[in-house]
Amino acid sequence: MNRREFGGLGLAALWAGRTWAGDWAAVLAQAKGQEVFFHAWGGDPKINAFIAWVGQEVAARYGVTLTHVKLAATSDAVARVQAEQAAGKDSGGAVDLIWINGANFSAMKRAGMLFGPFAENLPNWSLVDTKGKPATVTDFTEPTQGMESPWAMAQLVFEYDSAKLAKPPKSIQALADWAQQNPGRFTYPQPPDYLGLTFLKQVLYALLPDPAILQHPAAPDEPNLAPLWTFLDALHPNLWRQAKAFVANESALGQLLADDEVSISFAFNPGRASAEIASGALPNTMRTFVLEGGTIGNASFVAIPFNAAAAAGAQVVANLLLDPAVQARAQNPTVLGFQTVLNMAALTPAALALFNEAPRGPATLSPSELGPTLLEPHATWMTQISDEWAKRYGVAP
Repeated sequence: MNRREFGGLGLAALWAGRTWAGDWAAVLAQAKGQEVFFHAWGGDPKINAFIAWVGQEVAARYGVTLTHVKLAATSDAVARVQAEQAAGKDSGGAVDLIWINGANFSAMKRAGMLFGPFAENLPNWSLVDTKGKPATVTDFTEPTQGMESPWAMAQLVFEYDSAKLAKPPKSIQALADWAQQNPGRFTYPQPPDYLGLTFLKQVLYALLPDPAILQHPAAPDEPNLAPLWTFLDALHPNLWRQAKAFVANESALGQLLADDEVSISFAFNPGRASAEIASGALPNTMRTFVLEGGTIGNASFVAIPFNAAAAAGAQVVANLLLDPAVQARAQNPTVLGFQTVLNMAALTPAALALFNEAPRGPATLSPSELGPTLLEPHATWMTQISDEWAKRYGVAP
C-alpha cells in the first residue's frame, strides 16, 4: 500500500517518520529551530506585513523561523511540489506551507501531495466555527478532511464612493445596466486571477435558473456557461478601456478605484475598503455593498505538502494563525480587515474582548448586512470558465 493508493491521507507522517499535531509537545520540540518556507501570494503589502508579523510571533514564541516566499500565483508552488513528487523527492521538499484553496487544493489532495490529516489535531482547532461557517471544512465543495487548516473568511463585496454614487446597483443585471449608462467606470481582473473568476461565478449564479448545479462538477463543454458568454459579450464594450485591457488582480483593481478611474470596484475582503481608508489610500466616504440574494464566500486555508522539510514548524504556524489574538489582529481594519474563522461562543472572555474592542471600520458591513454567503461552485466550473474565457476574450495582461 502506498501514499497514492490512500490519496495521501495520513501516510506522509507515518512513512516519513515525522511528528504531527496528535502529539503537540513533540511537534513543538521538533519545530524549534526549523525554518518554514511559507509560499503565499505576495501582491498585497498589508498581507505581506501581516505575514512578517506572524513570523516575529512564531519566532518569539516557538523558535521557528518563517520565510515568506512571495507568489504571483499559488499554482507556482503547486507545480514545485508536483515536480518534486514526480522526481521521487519524498522528503526535504522546498515548500513547507502554502496559502491555498479551491482547484489547487483539490488537485494536491487527489494526487497525494498533502501532509496530514493534521488540522483537526491542532490545539486551536476547537475554536474554529465549523458549524456556523461550513466553508472552514469544505473547500469549493471538496471536503478538507483535515488536510488544510482555515485562517480567514472572505466574502465578495462591492466598493463605491457614497459621495459620488448615491444608489449603487444591487443585482448583476442592475450592474450591467449601470455600466451601460456609465461606460468605462467598471471592470474586473483578468482571469485566471481568482477575483476576476469570482466575479464571473457571481454572474453565473445570477443567470442560471437553478444555481444548485454549481455544487456539482461541470460537464465537459458545459452548456450552462452559454448565458455567461452572452452576458459578457454585451458587458465588455461598456467596461474600462472597452475590455481591450484588464487589470491583473485585486490590488490593481483597488488602485483604479483610488485613482477614480472606476466608480465601482469589488474585493473578496469585506474589510478591505475600511483598511484602505485607515491607511489614507481611500476617502472616508467609501462604502461597501452586497448583491440581493447574497455573494460568494469562502475560507482561506494553509496546507502542508507531503514532503515538507519542516512539517512540524508548518503545523506550529498553522496553529498560531488560529490563535484569537492573531485572528483579532487580522480582522482589525488597520491591519487586514479579514473576517475570522473562529466561533465567538467558544472564546474566553479575554479572547472575546479582543474582537469586541477592535474597530470594524466605516466601510465594513456588519454580519447581518453581509447577508447570505453563496457557496463556491465546484472547482471544475472555475477551471472551465478560465479556459473558455481565455479563448474568447484573452488579452495580454
